Amino acid sequence: MPSENELIAQYGVSNTTARKVLLELERQGWVTRIKGRGTYVRQDRVGRPVSRILSFTRNMAEAGRTPSTRVLGVRVAHGVRSVQVNNREYHLPGPFYEVRRLRLADGVPMMLETRYVSMQLCPGMDKQDLEGSLYDIYEQHYGLHLARIDQVVSAVVLEGSELAELGLETPIPAFRVEGATLVAKELILEMEGSLYRGDTYRFYVTATQ
Repeated sequence: MPSENELIAQYGVSNTTARKVLLELERQGWVTRIKGRGTYVRQDRVGRPVSRILSFTRNMAEAGRTPSTRVLGVRVAHGVRSVQVNNREYHLPGPFYEVRRLRLADGVPMMLETRYVSMQLCPGMDKQDLEGSLYDIYEQHYGLHLARIDQVVSAVVLEGSELAELGLETPIPAFRVEGATLVAKELILEMEGSLYRGDTYRFYVTATQ
């Protein structure tokens, strides 16, 4: 989309009018404003099935998008990480790696991902290339095959620092995904606490009777 200055020059309007136009287009869901980059026509939402074990990388590839990743931070955390899914509690004892990443598709930020990875199962994880699929690292480097993922999805509003990390300026709805990933013998490989933009994602499920 043209910038505010380009709209002013092309149509002879005030900066207030140009700004209101862009804000109204964003409010109606037609465009996405990315801080420091500009305003972009919004593409269709990416569908994410909740009934498949599917990495972000593969999800974007299947949607015809080009995935990329920015690693925001990796640290060793202690204590116990817990999550409750479907009346079952999961506990991941420390130490574990806390991996924070910004996931993008075609250069557009899509989600803020935080994963808590067992150091016992994945020693030296912080030395791996974390800009790709963690699932590939689990399988190819550590020989771990995912057996089950239990997750819960809730609706939230993105604000504050999380909004800024996604390059957005105004609060938007989002999906919070929390859960545990298990390998053989019910061992917890990782836990997740991620935020998916509500204006770029939709979750769907297939059920039979």
